[in-house]
Amino acid sequence: MSTEKKESSCCNGNLNEKGTTDSCCSSVSSKETVSTSCCSPSINESCRHTTSNKDESEPAVLDPPSNWVIYAVSGMDCGACAKTIEKSVSNIQGVQSVEVQFSTGKMKVATSDEDVLREIPRIVSKLGYGAKQIHSRKDKGEIYLVGGMDCGACAKTIENHLRTIPEVERVEVNFSTGKMNIEHTSDKEMIIREVKKAGYTASLATKRNRQDAGATKESIDFGTLSVLFSGLLLAAGYGITFLNAPSLISTLLYAAGMFISGCKPVKSAYYAVKSRSLDMNVLMSVAAIGAAIIGEWLEGALVVWLFSLGAALQTKSVNRTRNSIKELVDLAPPEAWVKRGNDVSKVPVEDVTLAEIIVVRPGDRIPLDGEIVKGESSVNQASITGESIPVDKTVADWVFAGTVNEHGTLEIQVTKLVENTIIAKIIEMVEEAQSKQAPTQAFIDKFAGIYTPIVFVIALLVMVAPPLLNFGTWGEWFYRGLELLVIACPCALVISTPVAIVSAIGNAAKNGVLIKGGTFLEKAGKINAIAFDKTGTITEGKPKVTDVEVFAGDRISLLQIAKTLEAYSNHPIAKSIVNYADREQISILTGENFQSIAGKGVRATIDGINYYAGNRNLFEELNVTNIPGAIEQLQEQAKTIVIIGNDTEIVGVICVEDTIRHTTIKAIDQLKTAGMKEMVMLTGDNDKTAALMAEKSKLTRYFANLLPEDKVSYIKQLQQEGHQTAMVGDGINDAPALATADIGIAMGGAGTDTAIETADVVLMADNLEKLPFTMKLSKKALNIIKQNIWFSILIKVVALVLILPGWLTLWIAVLSDTGAALLVILNSLRLFSLK
Repeated sequence: MSTEKKESSCCNGNLNEKGTTDSCCSSVSSKETVSTSCCSPSINESCRHTTSNKDESEPAVLDPPSNWVIYAVSGMDCGACAKTIEKSVSNIQGVQSVEVQFSTGKMKVATSDEDVLREIPRIVSKLGYGAKQIHSRKDKGEIYLVGGMDCGACAKTIENHLRTIPEVERVEVNFSTGKMNIEHTSDKEMIIREVKKAGYTASLATKRNRQDAGATKESIDFGTLSVLFSGLLLAAGYGITFLNAPSLISTLLYAAGMFISGCKPVKSAYYAVKSRSLDMNVLMSVAAIGAAIIGEWLEGALVVWLFSLGAALQTKSVNRTRNSIKELVDLAPPEAWVKRGNDVSKVPVEDVTLAEIIVVRPGDRIPLDGEIVKGESSVNQASITGESIPVDKTVADWVFAGTVNEHGTLEIQVTKLVENTIIAKIIEMVEEAQSKQAPTQAFIDKFAGIYTPIVFVIALLVMVAPPLLNFGTWGEWFYRGLELLVIACPCALVISTPVAIVSAIGNAAKNGVLIKGGTFLEKAGKINAIAFDKTGTITEGKPKVTDVEVFAGDRISLLQIAKTLEAYSNHPIAKSIVNYADREQISILTGENFQSIAGKGVRATIDGINYYAGNRNLFEELNVTNIPGAIEQLQEQAKTIVIIGNDTEIVGVICVEDTIRHTTIKAIDQLKTAGMKEMVMLTGDNDKTAALMAEKSKLTRYFANLLPEDKVSYIKQLQQEGHQTAMVGDGINDAPALATADIGIAMGGAGTDTAIETADVVLMADNLEKLPFTMKLSKKALNIIKQNIWFSILIKVVALVLILPGWLTLWIAVLSDTGAALLVILNSLRLFSLK
């Protein structure tokens, strides 16, 4: 069930950076939609009804059993709405578990009863909300690992072939990841057989082998051996010609070499034609067979052999890009030492249940996410956050699967099952990101789909038209037509973008940055302006109380009122006041009728009197005119002011101060060096505090005194000024601004599940250290994609020009095509070298 903290009402107040209060808020899940609540026009950086503060690194909720179904819930105004829905749905017979997350607008339901799943939207509708099923695990279909694909055209061939089978309902094959997602009503053996018919291999993916995308070890070895053996036959045939042996012997050796190397491409070509595809296998097969028909056996054999050699080398190179997923999977150990009673036994992580205690010895990797219940140690979290310096951990701290326990034995209470750990979510997100097409890739695929058949037709015309018009012999123009067929193959061009994107996303994930697809990778490379949230992003997010000024009554009563007003807030400023009161051993009073006043403050009734905590604007609206001059003096010191008072007077003021992160200034300097034009701070603080923070952090501009909706307005202003703008926030409370920006970047994803779901890019560490790396990686990826595209096009143009005077041979044409594809892949692999 949900682990959200206690809530007093739908609209509890919440202090923002100014010391004002914000209302409960809605989150967004897409760029197109920005939800608003009944209490607040948009989301501010404070939100009482979200999960606990990210500084605690507490996961948003415990994940339900594996048979969950996800619903998108509309109409929620705050956390209390989520609680209402959660309670009602949990009362439905057959529901094993239910969690409603207000911050993401999603509901997770665990049940095996299909009738219950159909009943849930109706029940939710009666409550005044909407519920629409998004997906369940069983809707995702089966995942198969596909081997033998040389480029995206191979993936299309497999898709087209399988779509002709009645039992197949949906199929998607991704060349970049080497995986096939398929929904069908047949058995897996039939699917594997059909893929094999098309000339490729397939095996059903399991939890532990899904990272091993691409060809199996046996198929790779067989392919390599066939290339080597056919190469020896070609060499033998060519050598015999110098021994004055009958030409028939060399021809037979060439034919044998063609057969061995050409079996797979010809078979694939047959199924490609059958499924109305014109891929590289078709073009190469026609070229090789055509060369044999006109007696050019050596040319034909070289065409097939070079093609097979290039394909084998490409497969090995592409598998290097896919290893980024394998390395992530290998981080989490497959077994855990579980403490059951007085016994400690080693069991598979799949068999460990929630709330069980696992024991992690020094030097071991932590197998599951959880909370430390005994022991203390330093934990190396580089695998998750990219931070090389170990983090000290003790009782009540959260730890993550895949991280390393440096010293000291830890006993950890499991809070997430193996499929729901942070590392599992990262792997799933990276796989999804690598399978998504970037705009450039989509354009190239569309272009190749038009270009290839056009050149195929032109090649046929070249073979037929000139001889008919008496411009040469049939053999001469048939040969040139075959050359054009080979040149028509756009393999290097098609592969130019996806391999670069897979490499970049994989490298980013290893370094603690989650990029959710090629679209966002491309956009990040074009960003020239960044807007930063202040609290918890530029600053530590751990403000401390510096001053307590009393204007009416005494210090203890002031702190009692302040603690009562702020007791339920998770915002850093509110928590700092409560913590300060706790250290002073101040007791809490009984409050009721809590109400949030959007962007200004919070109200509660204490002992029959309405008290407020908020900013100066709130008290001016209440017509409280006797504002002490001391408040002006405190504001001059650039401190965040929280005013406490009632309908008639100001009781006192509490000042808090935050400190800039030590990594912030370094990151901003690096971004400036990288050519970032505008770096802006968005804050609800007063102008003087904002100016001081902006000066210390070396930002170019700042916008202060912002109400919740104002951050969105200033993001739009930057965009209207012609800037490609990124917004950096915590991924939960800055959702509207993150959604409005061209790129939304969330910080501290390792501690917050919702941050991973909300933003386009997630910095897993809780600082800006990885932001310059992300921008640099994105720009380098864009440059490499451009290099690949232009190089691929240039090779084609040069080859086409050489055809006209007859300087190009068929085997050189094949070499230029396969060689270009290999060089494009190797160029893309340079993205792994960026640290």
